[in-house]
Amino acid sequence: MKLGLFSMPCHPPHRRHIETFDEDLDLLAYADQLGFDEAWLGEHYTSTWENIPAPDLTLAQALIKTQSIKLGTGVSCIPNHNPAQLAHRIAQLDQMARGRFMWGVGVGAFPGDATLFEIAQDGTHRDVTRENVDAVLRVWADGDQGFTWRGSHPQFNFTVPEPEPGRGIGFHMKPWTLPHPPIAVAGLSRSSTTLSWAGERGWIPMSIHFVNAHDLCGHWAAYEASAVAHGHAPQRSEWRICRDVYVADTDEQARREVMEGSMARAYREYFFPLVTSFGMAGLWKDDEAMPDDEVTLDYLLDARWMVGSPDTVTQKLHELYQQVGGFGGLLMLCYDWEGENGPRWRRSMELLAKEVIPRLKALT
Repeated sequence: MKLGLFSMPCHPPHRRHIETFDEDLDLLAYADQLGFDEAWLGEHYTSTWENIPAPDLTLAQALIKTQSIKLGTGVSCIPNHNPAQLAHRIAQLDQMARGRFMWGVGVGAFPGDATLFEIAQDGTHRDVTRENVDAVLRVWADGDQGFTWRGSHPQFNFTVPEPEPGRGIGFHMKPWTLPHPPIAVAGLSRSSTTLSWAGERGWIPMSIHFVNAHDLCGHWAAYEASAVAHGHAPQRSEWRICRDVYVADTDEQARREVMEGSMARAYREYFFPLVTSFGMAGLWKDDEAMPDDEVTLDYLLDARWMVGSPDTVTQKLHELYQQVGGFGGLLMLCYDWEGENGPRWRRSMELLAKEVIPRLKALT
């Protein structure tokens, strides 16, 4: 069982950027010290809570502050980028990481970013994502020959110049990992089209933290069916599942601290208003007939979050493993470290890494 972090990040809007940037670096460095296998960092332009528009810059800093943990974009929101520019930035980061980088890609469904980049959320964002990832892969594969890319959306067109050695012109920025770094795709909906795409390409499947066990089974079914149909052998050991995890010395302490801490605040002030504005409160329901107003913090604490002592969290994770048929990586969601949250989250990470995950290592 791999252990990782998934940081959106998630900071209250009142906090100064420079403070939270430093905090996120400290988080990645501490995870490396504890032996976490990987960490993924999100990208958003117009989310006042998820305040990193350029995760590659933070990951480049983190490479200097860490030794062995693998770092990934979680995710590069593909409609936010010209693929020629993105191909160069990701390849440079992979070179700098020398094999410690993973490229997470996604459709960029945050509503503010869709407005900023004028990408319609009617399926256009999915079409743009598939097409532009293909464009990036083409740059890495054929850029040294020069070619012109003309896609369905003119704002993403580009021409890689043919090599002119005499004038020092030519494509040169291939990734360190050939033909490309490991690619991961995150899924949200029950029959996730993005995870079907991941299966089609043989990429790493990742499931977001809101999803219940029943819908997680749908994630794997979509991924597996697509992988098999396209000649790939799906491996559950590659499947990462994100979860809200908080560990303390006792159940009582864990439940009390999580409800007064930054995770509960993020749900109360950010996730609940945002997700319900889409009419998607059903993401949190284990029964579709459940009224929206019954989706509360207390309900999530009991039904969805992995909160408790090391024994309790180990049991909850083992149950989840059995319910979904197995998975290979747990990604712990990260939240704000301001004030007393910092020491508490550090302790939670320590207990998870040293007392919980070792008991789950046989689950691969």
